[in-house]
Amino acid sequence: MSTSPRSLSAELLDSLLRNTEPYLSCDACFEQLDTYVERLFTNPNYTDLAMQVHLAACGACAEEAATLMELLASETT
Repeated sequence: MSTSPRSLSAELLDSLLRNTEPYLSCDACFEQLDTYVERLFTNPNYTDLAMQVHLAACGACAEEAATLMELLASETT
């Protein structure tokens, strides 16, 4: 029984080929996420390259960061 190969979506292919340097694990990201989001919230120009690279490649951590950002925004209104 032969099956035809499935094609990858452009988004999935991009995520698989994305450069993940400098490397940051999910555990390290979660340890730093509160501080990163607070700094980014108070200074939109704040940069942390390892965190930005990780969040661009990891949907779970990016979702957590977005949730924390929304929470901070709701507390200031």
